[in-house]
Amino acid sequence: MARILVLGAGFAGLWAALGAARKRDEIGARAVDTEILVVDRNAYHNIRVRNYEVDLGDVALPLKDLLDPVDVRHRVAEVAAIDPATRAVTIKTGAGAEVLSYDRLVLTTGSELVRPAISGLAAHGFDVDTYEAAMRLDAHLAVLGKQPPSEARASVAIIGAGFTGIEVAAEMPAKLAHAGITGDHRVILIDPNPVVGATFGAHGRPVINEALATLGVEMRLNVRVRAVGADSITLDSGEIIPTKTVVWCAGMRASPLAASLPARRDALGRIKVDHTMHVEGLADVFAAGDVAACLIDGEHPTVMSCQFARPMGRFAGHNVVADLFGEKLLPLNIDWYVTVLDLGAWGALYTTGWDREVHTTGAAAKLTKQTINQQRIYPPRNGDRAALLAAAAPTIQTAPPTKS
Repeated sequence: MARILVLGAGFAGLWAALGAARKRDEIGARAVDTEILVVDRNAYHNIRVRNYEVDLGDVALPLKDLLDPVDVRHRVAEVAAIDPATRAVTIKTGAGAEVLSYDRLVLTTGSELVRPAISGLAAHGFDVDTYEAAMRLDAHLAVLGKQPPSEARASVAIIGAGFTGIEVAAEMPAKLAHAGITGDHRVILIDPNPVVGATFGAHGRPVINEALATLGVEMRLNVRVRAVGADSITLDSGEIIPTKTVVWCAGMRASPLAASLPARRDALGRIKVDHTMHVEGLADVFAAGDVAACLIDGEHPTVMSCQFARPMGRFAGHNVVADLFGEKLLPLNIDWYVTVLDLGAWGALYTTGWDREVHTTGAAAKLTKQTINQQRIYPPRNGDRAALLAAAAPTIQTAPPTKS
């Protein structure tokens, strides 16, 4: 029996598994005995891009509901090592280490937050990088909501004014209110760059600044964090901000597993793949999502986002089965790029193109964002095999429409 091993069950991993199952069905009798096995440290698929939101009740989807209907196996384990020379992966569970062999491998272990060695950050910092971390932050805020009022209790410092940091800052007033922290509060966004949303360019930044100002978010720019304490944060400007809540949102890198493979990588540690998601220079290995980089339109590399991870996963799943059975591989080309940034109660910002021209803002963009977050990026959840396989077709969605 041949085995296709998918490492990771995030946006790329889930869709790679479903895409592989679809192609297996398409091939028919020759592929019926092919095992597709997903390994992830969690038993759920996290709708990771929603971890900043107030309501986290629908962001962890059990893998059994998504993979069992299409006959894809899944195991909860940590991936410890990959040996492409012997086509073996070492995993670790509570029972110890185990070696899994494979005929084809799809690496989709994603990305992780960069956590520098800042004094007190590990002990006192929070983040929304994972579902578990987001739940920990919410539990912390709920505890604060029951404590006596104080400046530190009602103040939140968010480090990193990129995409995630902006969304966390914009949503934080609502999260504080949900936790019972009402009345006066402070949300402070801190970044070493001279502007908020440095990558959004000149078109989107005025919109972001307007929204954050309306929401009462304070800025501390051109500064870095020197230390994090239980009740304060110290900046290299010398300023000490009383706060019991520091949320780290600064910087992402590819999964460390990428570094274990003898393959070319970019500055973010992502493995270089061609348009079929095959890892350059490695037979039998494919990669997709945040752990991989592809010049998706021949000029621009993919971005660490579900916008690219989901189609990369679908094509990787299709192609890994096609490769196993000697069929033609399909190239992935995406000729559009958008960003839809949630700006909390103010609305959202929808930009188009790599230069991020403003498309819509405010309430109209917010409706688009809600459609993306609550519908577009979800797999079918009714357990219907046909629906799951149909959703995994190696096709490219059109850009999200403007809502009104």
